[in-house]
Amino acid sequence: MYVERLPDPAVSGRVAVLWVHVAEGDGRHLVVPDGCVDLIWGPHGPHVAGPDTGPMYTRMRAGDTYVGVRFLPGAVGGALGVPVEELRDLRVPVADLPRSDALRRMTEEGPGASRSELQRLMLATVVERLGATAAPDPAAPHVAAALRAGRTVAEVARRLGLSERQLHRRSLASFGYSPKTLQRIVRFQRALRLARAGRPLADVAADSGYADQAHLANDVKRLSGVTIRRLL
Repeated sequence: MYVERLPDPAVSGRVAVLWVHVAEGDGRHLVVPDGCVDLIWGPHGPHVAGPDTGPMYTRMRAGDTYVGVRFLPGAVGGALGVPVEELRDLRVPVADLPRSDALRRMTEEGPGASRSELQRLMLATVVERLGATAAPDPAAPHVAAALRAGRTVAEVARRLGLSERQLHRRSLASFGYSPKTLQRIVRFQRALRLARAGRPLADVAADSGYADQAHLANDVKRLSGVTIRRLL
């Protein structure tokens, strides 16, 4: 079972969704890159899932429960106390992060809490951390949106009045990725949305900015580790 719900409007510009995943059987759960950072409470306590550049697997047993808060791409800012690029392709226990009062209270109060209580506690922690740290780069949403719309990295830099080197530096700080990597990931996610809506794969490739269906298939395999049909 996997369920998402929208966050409180107070954090809707920084948090994408709140989610719960209860494993229905033993096995490995595939996670593919989406440009996001998640704060997660799982069977072994709270941890952070950094921005991924390739497939990641979580081994689950039937009944394992995971409760998460997913930040929008580029929106985590300084909320976790470490540069987002240092979290890339990592799963980091909250205990290993700089311990703010909010994170300390969460780890002390969370054990034994119900799913709904954990979600409220984690969201309250995020709200407090967002209020106590610097806001993310205001250009980040525009960068992600422009790349998602098919703009080239050079076009995005020009539209923002930046050099490509400046855009590269600000992209790493916001997303944990270079603009080129971010471009591949948002294009991949757009393709998945279109394919899951039932569009023919040739149309998906054209509408997502791939050169052709073979280009789509190869990029999906590199980012997810499986074929697009298997992923769907």
